[in-house]
Amino acid sequence: MEKKEFKAESKRLLDMMINSIYTHNEIFLRELISNASDATDKLYYNAMQSGNAGLSREDLAIHVQPDKENRILTISDKGCGMTKDELENNLGTIAKSGSLAFKQEHDLGSDVDIIGQFGVGFYSAFMVAKKIVVVSKSTADDKAYRWESDGADGYTIEEASRDENGTTITLYIKDNTEDENYDEFLETYSLQNLIKKYSDYIRYPITMDMERSRDWEEGEETDGKEYATYIETETINSMVPVWKKTKAELGEKEYEEFYKNKFGDYEDPARCIHQNVEGTTTYTALMFIPARAPFNYYSKDYEKGLQLYSNGVMIMDKCADLLPDYFSFVKGLVDSPDLSLNISREMLQHDRQLKSIAAALEKKIKSELKNMLKNDRDNYEKVFKNFGLQLKFGIYSSYGMKKDLLADLLLYYSSSEKKMVTLDEYVDRMKESQKYIYYACGESTAKLDMLPQTEMLRDKGYEILYLTDDIDEFTLKSMQNYKEKEFRSVSDADLDVEDESEKEEIKKASEDNKDLFDFMKEHLGDSVKEVRLSNRLKSHPVCLTSDGGISLEMEKVLNSMPNNEEKIKASRVLEINANHPIFAALTQAYAEDKDKAAKLTDVLFAQASLIEGIAIDDPVAYANAVCSLISDK
Repeated sequence: MEKKEFKAESKRLLDMMINSIYTHNEIFLRELISNASDATDKLYYNAMQSGNAGLSREDLAIHVQPDKENRILTISDKGCGMTKDELENNLGTIAKSGSLAFKQEHDLGSDVDIIGQFGVGFYSAFMVAKKIVVVSKSTADDKAYRWESDGADGYTIEEASRDENGTTITLYIKDNTEDENYDEFLETYSLQNLIKKYSDYIRYPITMDMERSRDWEEGEETDGKEYATYIETETINSMVPVWKKTKAELGEKEYEEFYKNKFGDYEDPARCIHQNVEGTTTYTALMFIPARAPFNYYSKDYEKGLQLYSNGVMIMDKCADLLPDYFSFVKGLVDSPDLSLNISREMLQHDRQLKSIAAALEKKIKSELKNMLKNDRDNYEKVFKNFGLQLKFGIYSSYGMKKDLLADLLLYYSSSEKKMVTLDEYVDRMKESQKYIYYACGESTAKLDMLPQTEMLRDKGYEILYLTDDIDEFTLKSMQNYKEKEFRSVSDADLDVEDESEKEEIKKASEDNKDLFDFMKEHLGDSVKEVRLSNRLKSHPVCLTSDGGISLEMEKVLNSMPNNEEKIKASRVLEINANHPIFAALTQAYAEDKDKAAKLTDVLFAQASLIEGIAIDDPVAYANAVCSLISDK
């Protein structure tokens, strides 16, 4: 029997196929099953063309069987089989695809889902097998043939015996090494998992013989064994993908069970999105918005992405390119026959089809979230509680470029409504003369409700958005405005809510007390940029505000970040309430006792800092100053 060389630069090319193209050796099973599916598709197509409508898909099972003792794995089908010439051409020539030739010859387009188009998938089996034997009988030939190869040295072809058409591939599995455990490809459980993972939706049954046990029947010989064993052939794959069914065929429970089983969640999803798109790019998407965040969602370990299928065969478990980061919480899958796959079907070429699908999915997810916000507010608020940070970060990380897409999905706590509200709802309630969307930043809504800077705004009936997440102010700064209404912090230098008479009154009082404020500024030194009268305080004596692009809250957030050696500092302004009794005491001390005025200045600055949640430099000095003032010494 003559041994033949591969019709290509055999050793070099085959080494590349085995060691470079495929990154996971488990892929071989997907490739061989896909090839078997293609061969069965060809048989089925030809039968339909010849009028043999009695051929059933259930009769065309693909059988996978391990033999652990002899380290053999077989994959057999009842497809069209291969003639001697086809074995020579398809298996003897690397990168020659019989499936692609069949598709082109019959001008099938999308009528038949031919999976293998590159002719290299078969050779992935050499990643796990030291020898491969293929026995095939074609529907066009009375004879069967055996193809055998142990790799790059070449192959042999000879006549063989096979009763029915189809192909059986026998893999002689490699021995384990320090780096690789090949035993897993002989374990029934592992093979089941791989079939479910990659080939669950192949349209033909994928079967395995499973050993089962039962009680002994009366009169049977037990040979001392506790149970009798028998072999049962079991179908492993689901065959019909849920997403290929119409919405009318599926109930809510079926969607929920699919989600929980497929993505390992114990809670029903908050929203299901089922989309079939035909056109320039054809695809089906089945996506879910989880009701809760995975435990590792806000960590570097979390991997975003949708499962990607091509004609029911899984190509990627997590295709990150299909989801933008701000929608990374979405789970689901996309199945498309239009994808341009690379030669190994493990990675996608970044082409216009993928970009087109991703852009359409982004719009669909946004639409569903918007619909949920409008018609299912309670559930949307739960989703936002879990994933709102990601939406906010999407605006911030894009420098505001994504605000048109995401801003109307944001929720913030309202000082007047005492609940979460949208920016649209806030703007609709704004006073006719109101120029700004006011907000306050802090640790909690309860603490923000007591913030001195909010007093005057709330007294005048202005609604304030309470921002309690670290990202919040950065997000609003990136947006700059919403519906032409600028955002303004309650701690900004100018709130622009006073009438002309109030402005004149503050201006005159500031001029009258200029010497006092200059004294206080000089005493506090670089701790403050300015000391001035406040136009925002009602009952509180003092507060801190900021003057510049960095607010006090932003300073705290930035300085709390790890590895931030260069500390950020906001420009602090100490504001004094001229209507508070402490101001009268301060002016009297300045006129009569400068030392006491200095102590009062220190105490007021420390008090304002503590209200803002800013640690003071010398708590002991602060306590001593308070005691000194109380004892009037």
